[in-house]
Order: sequence, then structure tokens, then C-alpha cells
Amino acid sequence: MSLINNTPIVSVDWLQANLEHKNLVILDCTIPKVTDKSKTSNSNEKIQIKGTIFFDIKNTFSDVTAPFPNTILSSKEFEEKVQALGINKDSIIVCYDDLGIYSSPRVWWMFQLMGFTNIAVLDGGFPMWLENRFPTEKQKNNTPTKGDFKVDYQPEKVKFTEDVLKAIEDKETIIADARSKGRFNCTEPEPRSDVKGGHIPNSVSLPFSKIIKKGHLKSEEELRVIFNQINPKKKAFIFSCGTGITASVLALGADIAGYKNYAVYDGSWTEWGSTANLPIEK
Repeated sequence: MSLINNTPIVSVDWLQANLEHKNLVILDCTIPKVTDKSKTSNSNEKIQIKGTIFFDIKNTFSDVTAPFPNTILSSKEFEEKVQALGINKDSIIVCYDDLGIYSSPRVWWMFQLMGFTNIAVLDGGFPMWLENRFPTEKQKNNTPTKGDFKVDYQPEKVKFTEDVLKAIEDKETIIADARSKGRFNCTEPEPRSDVKGGHIPNSVSLPFSKIIKKGHLKSEEELRVIFNQINPKKKAFIFSCGTGITASVLALGADIAGYKNYAVYDGSWTEWGSTANLPIEK
């Protein structure tokens, strides 16, 4: 019998209790922050949750030929690469990252985009798993049997530059920016030197850090208050950030808060701020 999860986020206690379920797939979705210049640890020394498969956002699950980072794959490519990880139609996926809540929501959102909803983010991520001294192992290069995962593409979950341009004048859409207030207001430099500062006209600042507390997402009630403050009439949301990673954190928070009409701007500010003739506010 397949394990079904009805929430977009699960606790480490839930994962520990279901760790041996035959349909469970655990994905390590860790990427370094673009603002983190420290050296990463030797991969031979890396540990992970027992039974984990590495989900390589940067090199496998992004279009590396695209001009901007973290560009989504086509639905066909995504399906093939997910099957190669041994993921099936009846799998239940739990995704986590080494920073608590950072890049794992991006993977959660990717699967939403591809029509797969039996997936959750691990609240508190790997730090909380370690804090509880739950089972770990050295990172392995698993070679799973090909899965039968199928895509059911949901195009309303993603927006592109032309969509955002239209949304600027659309009074029924809220564009929310997950970057820091300093980057939004152009008082802090962008981490990529070739990207202009500022923000999309008529967008609002909602730093992703505002919905996180000590590596956990804030409670459903707290999230509802935060999102209702900027969108009390439950209009459509478009979430943006630097490259689409932390915009997905906002998407996860909005979903938990009861908002279902949301999308992520795939190119986000890196595309907007490096494309000629697009309007910018500072």
C-alpha cells in the first residue's frame, strides 16, 4: 500500500517513523547560497539521511544551456531524469537541504509544476535531523532501477518575463519578491555583478527569511497573517527572487497559508535585471 501525504511539509519525527516504507524516496536537494563564498566540504565526507538520493538542481535538473541559472527543464527531460532516480508514480517524496529551508522548496515546486503532489519538504531540514540524532550514512552514489514516474504538466505554476510584464498592470495579481529588502530597494549590491539593482515595478518586498524561524517554516497561522497582509483579497501571486530558488520558499509558505493561485517567475531578478528595456524601480 502506497504512503500518501496530504501536507506540503513534514516533521523529522514523521520521516523517522516512515523511514523504512517501500514507497518512500528521500531527496537531498542542497545547493550553496549564491551569497556564500565559503568553500564546501569534501563530498567524500558528506553525510546524509539514511537511504537518500542526491537531487542535483544545478547540473541535472536545470537547463545548463540556458542563459540564466536554475532554468526549468522541459517536461519530457524532467520525466526522464526523475525516472532515472528510480521514482515511481506511487512514490512519496520527502526533500530536504543542509540549510534547513532553502533549496528544498524549489524541488517541491518543480514537482508541483510537473503535476506530482505526493511530495513534502522536511521542516528544519538536515540540521533538525542531526539534532535529533536520527540515522545517517555517508553519501552514496546509488544506481536505482528506472522508475515509472509520469509528468502531468501544470503551466499555471510558472511564469516567464512576458507574463510578468503583463502582471505589472494587472490589478488582480500580486508580484512578491523574496530577496532581501536591501536588494529590493537597491541599497545592497546584487551578488551577480552583471545584474542591475532594483525591483520589478508594482512588486512588493517579502524576504523569504520573514517566513522562516530558526530553520523552520513559521506556523500555518503565522504564515496566513504574513501573506494576508500583502494579499488580503486572495489575488493571484507571482513569486520572484534572484534565480527562482527562494521564490519557491514563498510558494511553499503561500500554499500552507491556503493560497493555491500562485506561480514562480522562473528567470526571476537575474533575468529581469540583466535584460535590456525592462522597467525597473529603485
